[in-house]
Amino acid sequence: MILNCHSTRHRIINHFKWMLTMRVTNRLIALLLSLFITTVYSAHTLAQEKITIAVGDWPPYLSQDQKHNGIVAHLITDIFSAIGIDATITFYPWTRAYNKTRDGRFAATAIWMEKEERKADFLYSDPVLVEEFVFFHKKDSNFDWSTINDLAKLSMGGIYAYSYGPLLDKALSDGKVLIDRVNRPNQNFKRLLKNRIDLFPFELNVGKSILKKQFSQAQQQQLTYHAKPYLNNSSFVLFPKSLKTSPALMERFNQQLKKIKDSGEYDDYFKNLKQGYYDISQLP
Repeated sequence: MILNCHSTRHRIINHFKWMLTMRVTNRLIALLLSLFITTVYSAHTLAQEKITIAVGDWPPYLSQDQKHNGIVAHLITDIFSAIGIDATITFYPWTRAYNKTRDGRFAATAIWMEKEERKADFLYSDPVLVEEFVFFHKKDSNFDWSTINDLAKLSMGGIYAYSYGPLLDKALSDGKVLIDRVNRPNQNFKRLLKNRIDLFPFELNVGKSILKKQFSQAQQQQLTYHAKPYLNNSSFVLFPKSLKTSPALMERFNQQLKKIKDSGEYDDYFKNLKQGYYDISQLP
């Protein structure tokens, strides 16, 4: 009887030891598993792909003075974020943004019209924006036009490295019209005000944004634009052919762009723009 008691007690003690060992082991396994998951997640986060996109100032689409650097910057970075890429926007004068990206310094540059000579150096994304281009002029000039021939005797201001679309670009190459180019759009509005040029062909929303931000009400009231657009045109993100990663990166970008267009999310960005979400400031 005594032997049986000792034996039973021994079994009970061993059972408790085993349970204690299993509990410690299970906790250790859980701790190790937690550490493993945390390490993997941290490594994934640290390894997240990062790219830089070079852009020029193009408010309200691209601007350091607006939320998310403007609507197009917001759209582009959100697209890349959705495919696991952390995209940073960096601003340069347009020519430098173009040249640096062409040379492989940046993963992409935005936004650009389609132009044949650019295709030697870049891959074009699907269209990210449709823009309306008009002729800005002084109100007292009584300007009107119907064909390119009506522009022949008028002086126009332009911007370096800037395409004006097939119609106007061809007229330029054929010598039918002349454009005197400067570095920044606001310089052309100043030249209009001083009667140094007759016309400034430019994107409607961008022009209106610059006038509101950089010119007084009195100056704005001296300028207007012709109701007839000379161009309705798509603009694109350009990926440099000098980088081997560009074709795959562009394909991923295009797939996500199509997805948000199909879902209607794309249109929400432009609704927000109309509602003032990107906060375009005005001079008093």
